Amino acid sequence: MNETSTAQRFAQGFVRSVVPVLLALIVSGLIMLAIGSSPLEFFAGVWKYGITGTNWQRSLSLMAPLLIVAIGLIVAFRGQLWNLGYNGQYLLGAVTASGLGPILFDVLPAFLATIVIFVVAVLVGAVWSLIPAILKARYGTNEIITSLVMSFIAVGVVNLLIKGIFKDPAVSTPQTPVIGDDYLLPFIPGTEIHIGFVVAIALAIVAQYVLSRTSFGLRVDIFGASPKAARHVGLNSTWMVILLFALSSGLIALAGSVDILGQFAYQRADWDPRYGDAVMPLVFLARFRPVAAIPFVAFYAVLATGGTLASQQAGLNVDFLLVIVGLILLFMTITEYLGNRRQLGQSYLPAGLRRTVLQPFRKESERTSA
Repeated sequence: MNETSTAQRFAQGFVRSVVPVLLALIVSGLIMLAIGSSPLEFFAGVWKYGITGTNWQRSLSLMAPLLIVAIGLIVAFRGQLWNLGYNGQYLLGAVTASGLGPILFDVLPAFLATIVIFVVAVLVGAVWSLIPAILKARYGTNEIITSLVMSFIAVGVVNLLIKGIFKDPAVSTPQTPVIGDDYLLPFIPGTEIHIGFVVAIALAIVAQYVLSRTSFGLRVDIFGASPKAARHVGLNSTWMVILLFALSSGLIALAGSVDILGQFAYQRADWDPRYGDAVMPLVFLARFRPVAAIPFVAFYAVLATGGTLASQQAGLNVDFLLVIVGLILLFMTITEYLGNRRQLGQSYLPAGLRRTVLQPFRKESERTSA
C-alpha cells in the first residue's frame, strides 16, 4: 500500500512539475515554426551556449541570483503572502553593492567590505518591505498592490542614485564605477563559477531545513493555512507578516548584491534583468520547496545563458525566453486544473499545510451529510 501511494505521489509530482515544462517547450517550438524560425537550431544553440565547453560554468554563475530570488519568494509564499515587489528589491540590493562597493573596498579589507555590503543589502531590502507588510498586517491592505507600488518607487530611487551620488564621473553614461576584479567574489578553485553559487545552494539547504524541520517552519505553515487559526494557537500575525516580508525582501536584495559582486561589477541606469518574473513559475513547480527549486532554476539558467545567443541565431527576439516562461505558467495551471479540479492550486502546498486547509471543508461535509 505504501509503495502504491509513493508511486502515485511520484507520478502526480512528475505530471504537475515536469509535464508543463515539456509542453511549453513543444508549443514554443511550434510557435517558432509558425513564424519561420527553426526550433531545432534554437534548442541546439541553447545546449551549445548553455552547457557545452565552459558555458555550463556561466549557467551555474547565473543560477546564484536566480536561486536566491526563488528562496526569497518561497519564504513569502509559504506564508500565503504575495511579495511581488521583487524587481525593485533586487535592484536595491544591486545598487547597494555597485554604489557602496567602490567606497568600501577603498577603506576596508575586501572580505570585510563584502560582508558589510551583503548585510546592508539585506537590511535595505527588509526595510523597504515594511510599508506593504505593515499595511497588510494592520489594515488588511492587499500586499500585491502595495508591493508592486513599492517596486516601482524602488526602480525610480535606484535610477536617481545611479544618475546622482553613485554616478561614475569618468564616463558620460549614467552608471556606477566599475569594481575591480580583485574585489569581486572569488571563483571556486579550478572553475570560473563565483562562490555566490555555493552561497545560493547553502541558503536553499538551510531554508529547506528551517521550513520543513523546525518549529518556525511549522508556524509559517500554520499562518499560511489560516491567520485566524495562527492567532488561536498564540502566533502574533502582525509580526509574522512583517518577519516573512522582511526575510523575503532581504533575500531578494541579497541576490542583487551577489549578482553585482559576482559577475557584473557595475550597474547602469534603467537596467533590470527581471529575474523574479522568470523564477515565479519555477517556484510553483517546486511546490514551495527550496531544494526542489534547484533543478528548475538550473534549467532556466541554461535556457537564459544559451538562449540569448541561440535566439539571435534563430532570428528570434531575446524576449522569446519570457514567452517560454509564460507557457510554463499556462500549462502548469491547465495541468493542475485537469489533475484536481476541486482542489485547484492545493498540490503546490506542503502536505501538512494542505491537510490543514482541507480540514474545515471535510468537517463541513461531514456535518452536511449527517
